[in-house]
Amino acid sequence: MGEKQLCIICAWRQTCQKQFLMKAGQKCPDYCRDLTLRQEKAPDEDGKRSP
Repeated sequence: MGEKQLCIICAWRQTCQKQFLMKAGQKCPDYCRDLTLRQEKAPDEDGKRSP
């Protein structure tokens, strides 16, 4: 499963003219993940998330 394209994690969210206009299942052609945001880590083998 790929990452969801959410306006709140898009690099262009401050200057976007299409913000929050995408309907469920649509992919924004301008979306780019903001690399300054910390990425969520996958659960460890014991099921707990790493900090």
